[in-house]
Amino acid sequence: RNMAPEGSSTAGQRRQEYISYRRTPQSVSELKEKKFSNKERKAFKRKWREDKLITQMKKDKKLRLDRETIAREKEEELMKQNRCGRPYTLAIALPGSILDNAQSAELRAYLAGQVARAAAIFNVDEIVIFDESNRARKTSSEFSGLKKSGQGNTQLFHILQYLECPQYLRKMFFPYHQDLKYAGLLNPLDIPHHLRETDVCEYREGITLKKPTSSKRTGSYANIGLKKDVLLDMDVKPGQRVTVRLNEQTTDKKNLTGVVVSPNEPRELAGIYWGYTVRLASCLSEVFTQSPHDNGYDLTIGTSERGHHLDEEISKFNHAMIVFGGLKGLEACVEADSSISSDDPCDLFQYYLNVCPGQGSRSIRTEEAILIALTALTPKLRAVHFQDENNTSR
Repeated sequence: RNMAPEGSSTAGQRRQEYISYRRTPQSVSELKEKKFSNKERKAFKRKWREDKLITQMKKDKKLRLDRETIAREKEEELMKQNRCGRPYTLAIALPGSILDNAQSAELRAYLAGQVARAAAIFNVDEIVIFDESNRARKTSSEFSGLKKSGQGNTQLFHILQYLECPQYLRKMFFPYHQDLKYAGLLNPLDIPHHLRETDVCEYREGITLKKPTSSKRTGSYANIGLKKDVLLDMDVKPGQRVTVRLNEQTTDKKNLTGVVVSPNEPRELAGIYWGYTVRLASCLSEVFTQSPHDNGYDLTIGTSERGHHLDEEISKFNHAMIVFGGLKGLEACVEADSSISSDDPCDLFQYYLNVCPGQGSRSIRTEEAILIALTALTPKLRAVHFQDENNTSR
């Protein structure tokens, strides 16, 4: 009699399971149906408030990160706008025969080092070495002996290239060569891309390596003078010199990545002097006809003691070329070049200047003329662009 029917016990069990399943409210509307105790209501409200707070914190964090990203991008854009980039290039040309006047191999190397130092001090972007005798039609990079014609051109070419290259890359690009026998005794250029391992810079010079990458990554590795090799954004043939813009400034990360850029980008965007290139020309006319720029040099200046004073203002330009003569002056270089129809150097240049009027010595050496000319002309060249930018901003 005390035993309940089978059907009633099953129904009670089902009702008990149903109630226990429904003891946790699923929404606020369900909580208002008054099917739960105060304890259950408080537990639900507490959990609801916690979930709401967590959701709000996630939203606030996302908004904060977005604001920081936007602020950082604006700051980087403002830094790029405020960077004092240099839009023009400056090139000089001189004959390699100036080394023939040196009395010993050590003095020949030291004279080449003086030319390199002068170019670095005044931010020269290109050095052209031409043969003033117009005899070396085929300039060779091999050492051809001290007494052979044209050897001064190649030796000056090798030493200038060696001094411009960062120290940590020289062993890979310059094997032992007779022309570089005394290059280690020369004064270093200490230009911005000659970076030490501890120096911090957005750009670095490097050499691509024959180093395999993982299957998940594409690109080549390069040695940029740090303890770790950098992974580039593209595949480059091993043994090539590249200019790399690093994606991160800290070297503590496990993997360093960088982007291969033009060697002109540090100068154009950041205003950083990034060294010079060296080019050989078999005669004076090839200085202009083999220009690396599409439209050539739009400002040409010749220097001589028979030149004129620079009284007028220089017009705006993109690529300037300043040419220096050898022991016999530019007049002898023009006469020796059969491809130049005129014998007057004034017809070859836009400006034919005497940068040192009233000189006390009968002659000015070429390495001295480079310093004098660049000291006098560099402020005028810079004023053409930077005064124009100031007037535009006003």
